[in-house]
Amino acid sequence: MLLRINLILLVAFALGMFAISIVVTSTLQENATREVLAQAGLMLDSAAAIRSYTETEIGPLLDEKMVTAFRPQSVPFYAATQNFLTLHKKHPDYSYKEATLNPTNPRDRATDWEADIVQRFRNDTTTKQVSGTRDTPLGRVLYLARPIRVETGCLGCHSLPSAAPATMLARYGSDNGFGWQPNEIVGAQIVSVPFASAESSAGRVRRDVLTAIAAMLVCVLLVVNASLYVLVIRPVRRIARIADQVSLGDTSAAEFPSGGGREVAALSASFNRMRKSLDKALRMLGD
Repeated sequence: MLLRINLILLVAFALGMFAISIVVTSTLQENATREVLAQAGLMLDSAAAIRSYTETEIGPLLDEKMVTAFRPQSVPFYAATQNFLTLHKKHPDYSYKEATLNPTNPRDRATDWEADIVQRFRNDTTTKQVSGTRDTPLGRVLYLARPIRVETGCLGCHSLPSAAPATMLARYGSDNGFGWQPNEIVGAQIVSVPFASAESSAGRVRRDVLTAIAAMLVCVLLVVNASLYVLVIRPVRRIARIADQVSLGDTSAAEFPSGGGREVAALSASFNRMRKSLDKALRMLGD
């Protein structure tokens, strides 16, 4: 009986562990994704702050110098990109790019997968943000992207070559980065954040949780086995052994034990009453 009960408990515990594992894995995966998205969102907000600072604080200081030489440091796009290139040197898994379909600087040209993201924004201009995952040589990364819209200040350099500063044309030429229209979506700010750290942390938490639950279930199994043995198995075995002696006419057999659980004790009391009645019947037959 103890073996059958243990098998039933083991099957129940295995099913429970499987269900718990699915729930814990799903929850931790969602938490890891939220954590990585929060990091990516913070990077995009930082880029927006750098762009705003460059436009309001740095640009006016360089306006006069733009007459003699083009200063890319006055361009918000350039400032944000340079800042994150410095970050990328220390954290190569993290990247930021202002991917543009028709950029002035060739390094900002969107790759195929980046162009697909820009096209999504162009197809649905109400979309404010998109995210997803990609497999890279450095591992799986999550990307977060926001659209780049043409603002009034952009048209001074990107509407027509004739309207652009001569110093900019001398640096980049007149073939790229023009023809932009007001409020047009021309690119996307895209940050890529590695999943490895968050997934590793989630994996450790998952192992710890499942190990703790498994240890608890083992303790429960041991307690159940000990309780069954003390309260049921051992008293029933003694009752069976004494009943076997009595059935063979051994009048010297011990009394049925009164220990064990309440039900087992009641069974022993019933056997003792039956034995006494049987003894009386046998004595009456003998007389």
